[in-house]
Amino acid sequence: MTKLNLLILLVLPLFCLAQSTLQLKGKVSSEKALLEWADISIFNSEGKIIDGTTTKPDGTFEIVLKKGSYKIGISLLGFSEYQQEIALEKDTDLGIIILKENTTSLNEVVVKTKKNTIEQKIDRVVYTIENNISAVSGDALSAINNAPGVVVQSNAITILGKGASRVMIDGRMIELSGEELNSFLKSISANDIKSIEVIANPPAKYEANGTGGIINIIMKKGMVNSWKNTSTLSYDQNKYGIFTLRNSFFYNKNKFRMALSGNGRIGNTNNTEDLDVYYPTGLWQLRDVSKQKENSLSGRISLEYDISDKTTIGIQYLNENYTPDMKSNTMIHIFNNANTIDSLLVNKGFNRKYSGSQTYNAHLISKLDSVGRKVSVDLDYFTYNSRFDKNFTATSYSPEGTYRNTNQAARNNSNQNIDNISLKTDFDYPLSIIDLSYGAKISFIKSNSDVFYYNTISGSPELDPNQSNVFEYKENNQAVYLNGNKKINDKLTLQLGLRFENTQTNGYSETLNQEIKNDYLKLFPSFYIDYQLSENHGFNLNYGKRINRPGFGLLNPFRSYINSNSYSEGNPFLRPSFSNNFDFTYTFKKSFRTNIFFNRTTDGFGVVFKSNPEINTQIISRENYFNENSFGIGESYSVEVTSWFETQSSVYFLGSKTSFISQLNAVRSNTEQLYFTTENTFSLNETTKLQVEYFYSSPFKKGLYEIGYMAGLNIAVRKSFLQNSLQFTFLVNDLFNTSYLKGYTSVVNGVAQVYSQNESNRFLRLSVVYNFGNKKIKVQERDFGNKEEKKRAGK
Repeated sequence: MTKLNLLILLVLPLFCLAQSTLQLKGKVSSEKALLEWADISIFNSEGKIIDGTTTKPDGTFEIVLKKGSYKIGISLLGFSEYQQEIALEKDTDLGIIILKENTTSLNEVVVKTKKNTIEQKIDRVVYTIENNISAVSGDALSAINNAPGVVVQSNAITILGKGASRVMIDGRMIELSGEELNSFLKSISANDIKSIEVIANPPAKYEANGTGGIINIIMKKGMVNSWKNTSTLSYDQNKYGIFTLRNSFFYNKNKFRMALSGNGRIGNTNNTEDLDVYYPTGLWQLRDVSKQKENSLSGRISLEYDISDKTTIGIQYLNENYTPDMKSNTMIHIFNNANTIDSLLVNKGFNRKYSGSQTYNAHLISKLDSVGRKVSVDLDYFTYNSRFDKNFTATSYSPEGTYRNTNQAARNNSNQNIDNISLKTDFDYPLSIIDLSYGAKISFIKSNSDVFYYNTISGSPELDPNQSNVFEYKENNQAVYLNGNKKINDKLTLQLGLRFENTQTNGYSETLNQEIKNDYLKLFPSFYIDYQLSENHGFNLNYGKRINRPGFGLLNPFRSYINSNSYSEGNPFLRPSFSNNFDFTYTFKKSFRTNIFFNRTTDGFGVVFKSNPEINTQIISRENYFNENSFGIGESYSVEVTSWFETQSSVYFLGSKTSFISQLNAVRSNTEQLYFTTENTFSLNETTKLQVEYFYSSPFKKGLYEIGYMAGLNIAVRKSFLQNSLQFTFLVNDLFNTSYLKGYTSVVNGVAQVYSQNESNRFLRLSVVYNFGNKKIKVQERDFGNKEEKKRAGK
């Protein structure tokens, strides 16, 4: 994409013909007097606010709009809200609109508007978490795990049947993945989250990277002309304890808006891992018990200022620091072919870890006119650094426990630094025949990492150059997109998108003197069809093509030792995979959802657990090794059965067909999977709620792996005081300790490996939330502006 083409794209609106506009006006009054400062909001067909104003001293208002169908909403403190559907064909005067006064006199107005928990839109599903009492007492990661069709397991966030998903906050991509992403999300209070958008097939506006779609976290905004503070203190008890303190402050006055939040966590978790490796010489039975620190400190500041009625500028800064130091004790029972113990191998180690990220954003949003045309610009800078320093010693004992020898002692340390800077411009340009949006983005990413392995068995560290590495990776991306949305009539809406991405990558291993370059231009189309047959029946069909680029850590050919007989290594020759995704959804009465999907993945890559039987060593590598067809059907039900009972349940039947494309010495296998989840909320009285959640995932096989069943029962009770300003929540998470990963089996090179991992899923939580501030002004939500992205880091 040349600079000239980008320039033409950015200035195109200046050459478009102006569209005819129409005037909508009226006068707002009570039964006694004209009303000043009433809020006038104009909604489009998707329910999004596209314009607004306030009434003048004489109660009048005027708004200029283009021809079309809208809904007008009028609200004022102390009066019932007014709404009306409008088909604007010519200049229209609504005359005098009478607002009715609220009959109840309150010292303080609390506006209770309960939204549907799940809402289907043309290109995403919106989940409102405020109805989930167990989620709002936790963090963003637990909130995501409650979103429909989303599962968080073993440091991976996935949309069922689609694979790993990327995460955005207010439309801006988080440049992390795996354990680092989960740590970042744990630093965000769920109380600060307004809703979660599950975007299985993202529109052309968003980056095409990631086969599992996008999870977009929408943060709460402050109330107009008010301030609010929310403080949360919680204590989690598993084998060890964790204290968490969170505070959020919102200020919104005239043209200025500010949001401040901080999060501190201190404590420990108990993690266990079991691995059975069936070598030809006999079984190696590994059990690792580790105590991991959960200490972290994070903060967020967001500032926005309206420099005019049409233009807003803003900045945002996020910071997160995490020190998950871990002390591990690994016991390996080594059996012979007669199934008796030959020896014991004990690995003891201590891993000092640190990770930190900083995100900077500056943005501008400017309305070009009163019919919805606007431009938004985002400049983002993201930096991430991590380091670990692991010391371990492997000691051999007889079956009776008699010391034999110390066969390995080492120190393995690593540093990784990632920098990303990106610039993005978006234009919303509605025309008379189509709502058009387009934009461009450039992104520059650089990752430097080094790993050094020192042999310490002699007592003094000796560098082993064959197991050390310095690796540098660069990725530049240029993208342009075009998206069109057309409402054909009151029932049918179409949306088409096209995105071009040009990518250049360069990976260089200084130690191996090896350089890998790639340069490719790809096209990513998407389309959406939404048909509302009637108020009770809705249909949605969509398609999107996606790319899945390997994370930086997967490309680094370094060798990182887990213990003396197990190590993990990256692969600089990994290629991106591609997927074509089809989704069909039927909605009945906005409560029942039937979703059918089919995904085709080519050149897929992933983790391969290999073993070297000659030296009895486990090798965790990454390869492009499969093509896969995934398919499934899901049924979801969300309804308020009575005034005191709400339920939200889903059941999914999933399947896949995998074929290997590399020379793996393994046999593929695929079976169906059943996934069921239900969330039930009981209002015991006006101030007390009980919530019972349960999920079940059946055992299944997929390609190279077999995975055992998982299930979990959560029970939460919330008690509110002081007109909901003070809340106590008690949560029992995973009551029966059955939600952890178990029976994760693969057979490669004739060696079977069976793995299980429990990361303290069962715990008790007591949390206290206190809200205070000036809440006497009615909430008026507005979009945060352009919502943008960042990407992925060491998986």
